[in-house]
Amino acid sequence: MGASVTACDRKTREEIGEICDEFEDLGVELRLGPGYMDDLRNFDIIFRSPSLRPDNPGLLAAKENGAYITSEIEEFIKYCPGMVIGITGSDGKTTTCTLVYNILKEEGYNAWLGGNIGAPLFDKIESIRRSDKVVLELSSFQLMSMDVSPRIAIITNLSPNHLDIHKSMDEYIDSKKNIFRHQANDDILVLNMDNKITNAMSKEARSRVKFFSRRNSVKSGAYLKDKNLVIADDGIEKAVCSIKDVKLMGMHNVENMLAAFAALNGMCGTESMRKVASTFKGVEHRLEFVRELNGIKYYNDSIASSPTRAVAGLNSFNQKVILIAGGYDKKIPFDELARTGVKKVKALVLIGATADKIEDAFRAEMNSTGIKLPILRASTLEDAINIARSEGTAGDVITLSPACASFDMYKNFEERGNKFKDIVNNLK
Repeated sequence: MGASVTACDRKTREEIGEICDEFEDLGVELRLGPGYMDDLRNFDIIFRSPSLRPDNPGLLAAKENGAYITSEIEEFIKYCPGMVIGITGSDGKTTTCTLVYNILKEEGYNAWLGGNIGAPLFDKIESIRRSDKVVLELSSFQLMSMDVSPRIAIITNLSPNHLDIHKSMDEYIDSKKNIFRHQANDDILVLNMDNKITNAMSKEARSRVKFFSRRNSVKSGAYLKDKNLVIADDGIEKAVCSIKDVKLMGMHNVENMLAAFAALNGMCGTESMRKVASTFKGVEHRLEFVRELNGIKYYNDSIASSPTRAVAGLNSFNQKVILIAGGYDKKIPFDELARTGVKKVKALVLIGATADKIEDAFRAEMNSTGIKLPILRASTLEDAINIARSEGTAGDVITLSPACASFDMYKNFEERGNKFKDIVNNLK
């Protein structure tokens, strides 16, 4: 569109590879390596990548010089012709996004899925029609500087996360609030009633608030009643399906389903909701069944990059499991994981940078409760799988639910999960 574009990256040309040649062929100027942000004063518009904090000194200096600082996702929401449904939270974002997207498709809408889920939609904006529905997964990093909100916003839950990047839990929560701060009165905010932090946010909303809950009835939203998933609109109830119809494992996934139902009630019928609930088997790396070998079942839950997510995974099984955990340190405490783990874990196999911290939390809980379980160490994921296998017998479950990010050993949770599956599928 006639813009003069410069791409800045901390990585070197050698680290980035052939894409550099492609960009330069398009006329893009490259600034690479350690000094990539030394001087941003000559730019009119700067797109911040999600991993770069808005208060970065280089960005602040450019802003003082008159630059417009924004991001791909902010501009997409501003200019998207279709209705945007934004979903954030500490856990359950991707599954809830996928459920909402599938229900919309089942209902017959032309729907799009993108954002933090891994598919940028900015270059598709001219193909999106006013009647289309666009489902976006939004991270705290994307929301930090957001001055626009989606028409429908869902916050699945909030618990300590990403405290290696955010200055405090308060900053983390505050960034999440941007998903509804700029909504209009006729927009919709869907909140988790059972989560103390999200429940309190209803007081700050100026849009219409709906709740979802698996413990309490709600006037507007969705909840669990007598083992049925029920939608409610101003007190008028309608059952969607039975909990036994839901294909996804775990009560945390029942919550994700309720969040999707609450958001789409009035836009989609119960038939579409029921069809998706009874057929959707989950997203890769989320309590994904890999195989059964010698009577032992293996599950890939690599997405569980926080203690609360790992706890939800443990609670999805009706038996004690052999748990493989550990990874990159996001500065989150592991006390909650240990409290649940001593009751739900048969043997604990630890890897990665957080192994000591997780073991300390489990030892403290074991000393407090008198419950004992073996804690074993592994140097690699393959080593961890073999140790877990040696601890198991027919009927056991081995799950990779790390409770940590992957960055100490792998590029992302997908790479970690794929490695786990490769190793497990090659076991003899």
